[in-house]
This record gives sequence, C-alpha cells and structure tokens, in this order.
Amino acid sequence: MATTSTDIRGEGERISTVSRMLGIPIPTIRSWERRYSFPTPLRTGGRHRRYTPAEVAQLRAVRDRITHGERVQAAIRAVRHHGAELMPSGGALEAFAASADAIDPDAVQRVLRDGEATIGPERAIAEIALPGMRMVGLRWRAGEVDVATEHVATEAVRRWLASLGPSVPPPTGAPILLACAPGERHTLGLEAFAVLLARRGFATRTLGANTPESSLVSAVRTTHARAVVLTAHRTVVRRAAIAAITAIDRLSGVRVLYAGNAFATATSRDGVPGIYLGDDVLVAVSIAEAAIR
Repeated sequence: MATTSTDIRGEGERISTVSRMLGIPIPTIRSWERRYSFPTPLRTGGRHRRYTPAEVAQLRAVRDRITHGERVQAAIRAVRHHGAELMPSGGALEAFAASADAIDPDAVQRVLRDGEATIGPERAIAEIALPGMRMVGLRWRAGEVDVATEHVATEAVRRWLASLGPSVPPPTGAPILLACAPGERHTLGLEAFAVLLARRGFATRTLGANTPESSLVSAVRTTHARAVVLTAHRTVVRRAAIAAITAIDRLSGVRVLYAGNAFATATSRDGVPGIYLGDDVLVAVSIAEAAIR
C-alpha cells in the first residue's frame, strides 16, 4: 500500500510528469503499483502521488527491461533485487519517444543514426529501434498518443533500416524467407531481422504480413529456400502459425524457425516443430545463423 504523508508539499514528480518523461501510460504505472506494489510513492495530503528520483529510475529500469522483451513481473522482480543500475539510462528511448510524439520523422531518424554511430547498427536495432516502437505501440494502445504517431515512427524506422542495406556484404546461397503468420500484421520486427541476417551474408526475401500457409509452402518450393522465419505475436493467430510451421517442417531441405509473443511461454511451444528464436533479437540472429549455416 502506498505511504501517505501530510509532510509532502509537492516534492517529487507527479504521475503525469513521470508518464510523459518515461513514455509509460498513467494507467500502466497505477497498475504496477496496484498489482505489484511497485513502486510505492509517497502521497500528498490530497492523496496525490509524488515520485522520488530513485523511483523514477526504477520505473525507467523496468520499462527498459520490458521493451527488451522481459515480462512485467520478472522485470519488477529483477529491479527490486538489483536496483535501477541494472539497466543503463534510457535517454535514447526517451528521445525516440519525444521525436515520435512530435510527429517528426527526421528527428526519429536522427536518434537512430546517433545510436548507430555510438553503439553500432545492430545494437541500435535491438536497444533503440525495436524497444522504441514497442513503447510507442504501448502508449497508442493506452490512448496516450494518436495513430499518426505510430505510423510516422514506423516509417522513420523503416527508412533507417533501409539505409543500412548498402553496407551489407553480397548475399550468398539459397534465400531465407521471412513472413508473418496468417492473421499477423506486425512486420517491423521481421524487417529488422532481415537486415540482421543480410549483415551476415544471407540472402533474404520478406513476404510480409498475413502470409497464408499455402503461399508460404509455394514460395519455399519456388525459391528453393533454405529456411523460413515465421513470426506470430497475437495468441489468436498461434494455431494458424503452428499449422504453417508444421507444413513447412514437412518439406525436404528447409529449416523452420519461429518467434513472437504468441510463443513466449514454454506451454505455447509444446509440440511445435522447428527452432524457437526467443525474444532477444541479437541472440535470435545468432541462433538462426548457427541453424542455417
């Protein structure tokens, strides 16, 4: 339960300020406090929350772990145990969010290019571009930003990913096909993964969103693909995704790899053929490279 203090006279940040600062919707912050008692800010005499710098840092650390694919409860447990120092400052993510909020695609790309120069293109994909888009998507679903914000940020990330292409080595061998499962429409992570594979010399062909099982099988046969990477993020498409994975797995000479929130739990992967890539994109590309070479 939150602590009430009549001695608090406005010290600390308001929840609205913290929400804007970190890009975490207000209802989400309240939900974490209600469900996990995290954090437990002091209250003013009027029962208004006031967050200390340490609590803001803790919230930032949890946010960063979640945007890198960790589940909420595990992220909170880790930050409680290890402290906010567990994750680096999310300054780049905050700059990404602010640029998206301003509906300024050039500013979004500047954040990404700065990250590319500072930590390299692959870490910029894993630590800025994809987490930044997850943050924007979370805020859009909570009604914190308009759909235009998400669309502009998505196109800015796509253009930046395309700019990484000229530096990759010439592809060799049969292609790897990348597709969203039937009913799945979120393609940006798949596009980023194609860039990471291309940087390792693989030829890739991205089939895009909502790819029917029959189209996948036909594309494998037509291109003589060596592997297929299939993503499914919504649980409602998992059954169709498994059917597509199973159909590809039956084909001779092709590896099937899969990823996405629909397969986040061990139970959801029980009996599914192929190779699960996990939720860390850089680890996933290493798994794929080892499986396909």
